[in-house]
Amino acid sequence: MIYLDNAATTLQKPPEVAAAMLNALKTCANPGRGGHAAARRAGEAVYQTRALAARFFDMEPEQVCFTSNATEGLNIALRTLLRPGSRVVISGLEHNAVTRTLAGLGAVTVPVTAPLFDAQGWLSAFEAALNPRPDAVVCLHVSNVYGCVLPVEQIGALCAKRELPFVVDASQSAGLLPVLPKAWGAAFVAMPGHKGLLGPQGTGLLLCRAQTEPLCFGGTGSHSAQAEMPTELPDRLEAGTLNVPGIAGLGAGISYLLRQSPALLRRRETQLLQNAVHGLQQLGIPVFSGAAQAGVVSFRMPGMDCEEAADAFARRGIALRAGLHCAPLAHRTGGTFPEGTVRMSLSALSRAADVEQFLHSAREIQAARRRAAP
Repeated sequence: MIYLDNAATTLQKPPEVAAAMLNALKTCANPGRGGHAAARRAGEAVYQTRALAARFFDMEPEQVCFTSNATEGLNIALRTLLRPGSRVVISGLEHNAVTRTLAGLGAVTVPVTAPLFDAQGWLSAFEAALNPRPDAVVCLHVSNVYGCVLPVEQIGALCAKRELPFVVDASQSAGLLPVLPKAWGAAFVAMPGHKGLLGPQGTGLLLCRAQTEPLCFGGTGSHSAQAEMPTELPDRLEAGTLNVPGIAGLGAGISYLLRQSPALLRRRETQLLQNAVHGLQQLGIPVFSGAAQAGVVSFRMPGMDCEEAADAFARRGIALRAGLHCAPLAHRTGGTFPEGTVRMSLSALSRAADVEQFLHSAREIQAARRRAAP
């Protein structure tokens, strides 16, 4: 199978990820819950990953909090900042992890829109939406549907000027593009561990530059005599037993990325994306693309339902994703609702041969459609 569904989760991992998870499963107990060797090893494994993530994102280790996925991190951030009736400016590309959380909170959302790959257009749209002053601004870095990159640093500067809390969803950019909460002025940045960071499912990070409210309450291994949750990070957000094997695997994924040249990885992935876009365009297949794009390409096969097209690729050994990608707001903004798109998405381990075979399959599917036409 040629796996090109990395915007959902990376399937291929560096071999050291599985090795780190297995080692932790065999040797690590519960961090912070004992002074014996197995508990100490667990604490060291967790702290090592925390320190690696802090280095990778230019944060302090205590500002790095472990979550089970980006959705949990976004829930913590939004439930910390907002209350029923809070007015929130969001991009018109947000995932259900944001929109459903805001709906559940009873917040008033103000989606802003612009042409998909027009960074200046998005910046102007956000600036216009900040009057009247909202209670917070939420923005993804890269769209999980179209791959368009939003100007989060400039949007963050608009928020800083007005002293507005800024939350960034870096689900599709962490590990691929620079994610710099300090430079962005972000209060919180949430991300999964299982996508660009090459870690296992069930892991995530919330980078915190603001006071937080816990989503879950319970034991932390610290301040056990008090009834309230600890006030300091990361303990405040990490109730219960941590996923130590998953965290160790995430640490191995981040360590792999740190050993590479980030600029080289980005250039390589950009070239693969451009090859895919160019190849689809040469075949006359409608594709959503632009200058500010990273990692993700959405397209539609002429005369085919998106699910039907994805199934045709799957029969040829190409793993893609079709539909609304848990982001109906983005499809409304991009004009692809309710049909959706077919999505091809890359990772740091994608190969040029994968893209070539994907394009070969697209040609085959087109040829089969022509032969079947009456």
